[in-house]
Amino acid sequence: MSDPMPDRDLLGSDGGAAGFRIFYERHVHAVVAYVARRTDRPDLALDLAAETFARALEHRGQYDPSRGPAIAWLFGIARNEIAGAARRGRVADEYRRRLGLSAIELDDAAAEAMERHMRLDLEEALAALPAEQREAVIRRVLAEEPYAVIAARVGCSEQVIRKRVSRGLASLRQSLQGGE
Repeated sequence: MSDPMPDRDLLGSDGGAAGFRIFYERHVHAVVAYVARRTDRPDLALDLAAETFARALEHRGQYDPSRGPAIAWLFGIARNEIAGAARRGRVADEYRRRLGLSAIELDDAAAEAMERHMRLDLEEALAALPAEQREAVIRRVLAEEPYAVIAARVGCSEQVIRKRVSRGLASLRQSLQGGE
């Protein structure tokens, strides 16, 4: 079996719509869990996740793999969407509207799925990571520290930190998807 296509290729011009669909399916659970952890309303979490992916689709050419894994890029977009929604008192829908995507209706099945996502415990998933990966993920993704700063603080190379973040995020994604 061949390795899955890397995110950078899925987001690149060669990936096209099919590539973004794979990218979405690969990361949607982690993004929904990330957003759901920061809101207590399933409908709001779903809207924030949808807007995050719509924005990612429109700006996928701006993803720079040298700055970190794609999931960290998505978490950054989601964090900005959450902050913007808090400021405005509503979720923006400009990217969804611009792309011609319809509003999301939350039926009973979707509400149940969101409830499951909201029960996921990111803290537990982080705690399950090896200490070096956990520290690297927290510093890079949550605290947004540059790789060079993290490397200097923990006393190793920038490449080692990049690997720790990448492996940690892959483990988190797998954990948040329930081992799928």
